[in-house]
Amino acid sequence: MEITAVSVHDAEATALLRTYFDDVAGRYYGRPATEAELDEAMTEDPSDELAPPRGTLLLARLDGAAVACAGLRRHRDGFAELKRMFVLPEFRGRGIAARLLAEIERIARELGISAIRLDTRADLVEARNLYAKHGYREIPAYNDEPYAEHWFEKKLS
Repeated sequence: MEITAVSVHDAEATALLRTYFDDVAGRYYGRPATEAELDEAMTEDPSDELAPPRGTLLLARLDGAAVACAGLRRHRDGFAELKRMFVLPEFRGRGIAARLLAEIERIARELGISAIRLDTRADLVEARNLYAKHGYREIPAYNDEPYAEHWFEKKLS
């Protein structure tokens, strides 16, 4: 597996982020998202915040194909946020998410960031389990994102 930083406007990144929105929106709606709903989500997504110098977007590739992504966004209050963590369903359970988390944490440490925070929804049980397994602890809400129901933080040493 190869993990590289890419532009948020990279064609593979855009396609993977669209699949991410399809997955999370479908879970939220309890039905497949429509193309119009996906277009709206992509338009409203602040992915530019994952662009340097404020952030980074990583793609994980297997045999040259993008199969997962994760973003890191520096917050003005000194921590960083994990954003857009996603592994294509057919590639889950292979340790890809763990490797992406490790790389995000490595980058954050290099930037002098002492903590990573994230928010997620209650129905994204696999994500919540992943974060807990890798040392992320639930904390009180630090934002007012409309779909956030759980907030996590990991202190970096």
